[in-house]
Amino acid sequence: MRFPLLSARRLGLPRRAVSQILLTQLAIAAGVAVLATGLFLAPLSAQLDDQAMRRALAIAQSAAADPALAAGVLSSGASADSPVQSSAERIRRATGAEYVVVLDLDGIRRSHPSADRIGLPVSTDPSDALAGREVMEIDDGTLGRSARGKVPLLAADGEIVGAVSVGIAYDSVRDRLLGAIPGLLAYAGGALAAGALAAYLLSRRIQRQTRDLAFSDIAGLLAEREAMLHSIREGVIALAPDGRVRLVNDEAARLLGLAPDAADGCAGRPLEDVLGTGRTTDVLSGRVTGQDLLTVQGSRVLVANRMPTEDGGAVATLRDRTELEHLGRELDSTRGLIDALRAQDHEHANRLHTLLGLLELGLHEEAVEFVTEVAGVHRTTAEQVTEKVHDPLLAALLVGKATVAAERGVPLRLAGTSLLPDRLVDPGGLVTILGNLVDNALDAATGSAAPLVEVELRAEGRTAVLRVRDSGPGVPAARREEIFTEGWSTKQPKAHRERGLGLALVRRLAERQGGSARAGEAADGGAEFSVVLPEALR
Repeated sequence: MRFPLLSARRLGLPRRAVSQILLTQLAIAAGVAVLATGLFLAPLSAQLDDQAMRRALAIAQSAAADPALAAGVLSSGASADSPVQSSAERIRRATGAEYVVVLDLDGIRRSHPSADRIGLPVSTDPSDALAGREVMEIDDGTLGRSARGKVPLLAADGEIVGAVSVGIAYDSVRDRLLGAIPGLLAYAGGALAAGALAAYLLSRRIQRQTRDLAFSDIAGLLAEREAMLHSIREGVIALAPDGRVRLVNDEAARLLGLAPDAADGCAGRPLEDVLGTGRTTDVLSGRVTGQDLLTVQGSRVLVANRMPTEDGGAVATLRDRTELEHLGRELDSTRGLIDALRAQDHEHANRLHTLLGLLELGLHEEAVEFVTEVAGVHRTTAEQVTEKVHDPLLAALLVGKATVAAERGVPLRLAGTSLLPDRLVDPGGLVTILGNLVDNALDAATGSAAPLVEVELRAEGRTAVLRVRDSGPGVPAARREEIFTEGWSTKQPKAHRERGLGLALVRRLAERQGGSARAGEAADGGAEFSVVLPEALR
């Protein structure tokens, strides 16, 4: 990148880009003006020669058409006071020709501007004209170089009796050529001045647009820009005013799930062709506005911000919030477990006090029955779950959720048709799906007249089917698709994370495995969420 700058310095050229551009444009304009002038002058001489020869030929034709001239050649001799000399001189003076020479069949002059040359043979070969052919040429004669036209002279009966030769002084042709040069140069100078003015105005505009930087500075900025865009740990996408992608850096390609070698191929393509339709495309294209907008792309939770540019385009930045969302959900689960443990501790203290009272009263049989009943409830719940759900992660999740649900006064039960073997391909993904659906169901069922959450997990061949029903108010039919959109929620956001991502993640995880997630209405009211995952079991 330094070679052009070094060459410019050796040649003494200015370092600023605008000055180099201005000098280049001026040199081009001057070169074009000189070239155009030369191209115009080159054929002009030939054109003037042709015009002079045609003019001489036309005068000769007009003179030869006079019948008195042919009659004079036949009837009079070669003398200065002959009618032929008088007619020829009259024509010469009237037309401004250098000479009008009439000759007979022997090539003897019957007229000439110099009377002493009348009666002498002509200095050039008249055979073509005497043979009946018209001649145009530029040649040297007794009067110097001239443009000539020669035509045969015919008698009344059509017989050739001589010829008429007319010459135009070549100096006049050259004078016309030289006379045209000043005007041509004036036009060329005007064109050059207009080009210089246009070059100056253009260079001023370029100066404003380039901030008066040198070419080396611009090259350095571009190199720094490329290095910065591809090294930062934040996704950057630049969009043109028509919505086409200008640039995708490496981090943006990773966050959006694009192939590493596909980032360069995205340039010039519409954003919809690169990402498809969805909330991510709507956020990046500006159809959804706001600050720190959340969107889900694949399995990642992204935070997007969009800044318009002066030319009507935009630059969007993406940050990965997946780990933060996972931490937030783990924190929610931990807080729920802490609340459950706190409640259990309080309940355990009450049970110990009850047991102590029974023992102090000597009611040993009642104490044994009380302990058996309390231990049996928890054991029964765990046994029921592990009997129907053989995957340890899902079973542990359901046991934990059942404890939390009990403390919130919402029974959590497994449907009688539930049976899921321990052959899951992605148990972690199903844990995320089930955990989100159960949490939403508990929130909806809490406070209802007859609170209840029912979970159904079963296998149909290699397909896993998950249904979660609650006794809450349900989901209106008009919003059963809208609730799966990122950012949509009826709950107030918590301090550590945004709302409206759980159901969006559920659908994305289901669709990633080729399945589906839908919301409907339970048989006894409330909401029912169904997730179908083909090929979920080995």
